[in-house]
Amino acid sequence: MQVVVVTGAAGLVGQNLIPRLKSQFRIVAVDKHAHNVGVLRKLHPDIEVIEADMAEAGNWEDRVTQADAVIALQAQIGGLDPEPFHRNNVLSTERLIAAAKRGERPYLVQVSSSVVRSAACDLYTESKKAQETLALKSGLEHVILRPTLMFGWFDRKHLGWLRRFMERTPVFPIPGSGDYLRQPLYAGDFAAIIASSLERRTQGIYNISGLERVTYVQMIRMIKQTVGAKTAIVHIPYAAFWTLLKVYSWFDKNPPFTTLQLQALVTPDVFEEIDWPALFDVQRTPLERALEETFLDPTYSHVALEF
Repeated sequence: MQVVVVTGAAGLVGQNLIPRLKSQFRIVAVDKHAHNVGVLRKLHPDIEVIEADMAEAGNWEDRVTQADAVIALQAQIGGLDPEPFHRNNVLSTERLIAAAKRGERPYLVQVSSSVVRSAACDLYTESKKAQETLALKSGLEHVILRPTLMFGWFDRKHLGWLRRFMERTPVFPIPGSGDYLRQPLYAGDFAAIIASSLERRTQGIYNISGLERVTYVQMIRMIKQTVGAKTAIVHIPYAAFWTLLKVYSWFDKNPPFTTLQLQALVTPDVFEEIDWPALFDVQRTPLERALEETFLDPTYSHVALEF
């Protein structure tokens, strides 16, 4: 079996990807988050898991050097401090590419983000642009995948956080009208695209968007219906919502939702839609069914990851 190193393996995409790959490939999983690594080990005792900070030298580099392919998922997504974005998105990628070039020069699947083509300008966006540049200049055979907002099992940051908040509060606030167009992408479908890329050694840059367009408030209503939440959906003026987030950030240095992310939420972005089901020979999961699989799956839907 080919050896595939998955970095950032204990996060959302990795935890969705590994169950779908491990029957086809010998997986080596790398991640630095102790709690989430523990979850990964418990769920998959049959794979090699390395707990390591990729911004620092370690034996994880030897695994990359010897690998047939590397799936680069590691990323800092939220926060207010620029240093973690540099370490986790840029420096880690520099080390990964250096390790790859010392050995078998494995095929690289670089998971980027649709935000690199958006009008938003924040720490996440700029660091993902830098990460892409490193992959492009690496000299490695590679594909760059740019997914839009993703959701799926283990979702701790986006729709998963919204679902948990919805179940804890009698009132769910919506900033402004809530008519902000979203193109959510099911992590299960994205995992299938990655698997296809590995099998075909696909090359190029692909913008992978959800193919069903919904507004933010429509998405919230769909989640509410799927999980049977009783919360009331209430619209709050944008300025008041921004102020509440700002005050919250004074008490939580790693907030689940920041003012910068709020600004990104209301930015009018419409991402390119390509026929990825045909290009990668995978089947798209309808949004309603994907939400049911995400929130109602008896094995994975209640497994908790930490921020």
